[in-house]
Amino acid sequence: MLSIENLTKTYGDKRAVDDLTLNIDDGEICAFIGHNGAGKTTTIKSVCGILKFDAGEIYIAGKSIKEDPIGCKSMIAYIPDNPDLYEFLSGIKYLNFVADVFGISADVRQKRIREYADRFELTEDLAQPISAYSHGMKQKLALISALIHQPRFMVLDEPFVGLDPKAARELKMLMRDICDAGGAIFFSTHILEVAEKLCDRVAIIKAGKLVAVGGMDEVKGDSSLEDVFFELEEKL
Repeated sequence: MLSIENLTKTYGDKRAVDDLTLNIDDGEICAFIGHNGAGKTTTIKSVCGILKFDAGEIYIAGKSIKEDPIGCKSMIAYIPDNPDLYEFLSGIKYLNFVADVFGISADVRQKRIREYADRFELTEDLAQPISAYSHGMKQKLALISALIHQPRFMVLDEPFVGLDPKAARELKMLMRDICDAGGAIFFSTHILEVAEKLCDRVAIIKAGKLVAVGGMDEVKGDSSLEDVFFELEEKL
């Protein structure tokens, strides 16, 4: 699903991502872990076609994000760590706007909006302006908008921040469902316990370089993911 080949991105003299190579297969959930400033968000934005990069290549289901950005983006759902929503719209108008962008028919969108809004307990608030939403409600709305076109590949930057326990549980189940149907998910998180329990694969980044990548059991061995992460942080 995702193939990152020798990705490099610099900001002035700082190399934010340094010759990074990573692959995620269909059906896999991959956690992307690193301290603040390690290069996670730069990598994620490059994968989604938001940032241009200096060297390397990124493929989504065999399509180049450089050569066919629209084709790639049609398969992707991206949720940043702080979703920037059109707050002058109501929740339902925003979801209909997103559905229009992806060409979702009226019948299909209504069914999906009802399903996901019920699962995230947002149905009663969809008529309200987004400006009146709490941070958690905005996060739920962003998740629903990301799911509405049933993406093959989801890219999430700290998706669990601000979610209540029930919404977090629903998101975990939806992530697993997407991958069981042949999709894939790439997400950053600081909640290492969630990553360890949920993910098939993990990539740990430090100062723009991958310092560990592989299956979850392969990377953590008999230790916890938290222990492995801090051991790598101290050694490198």
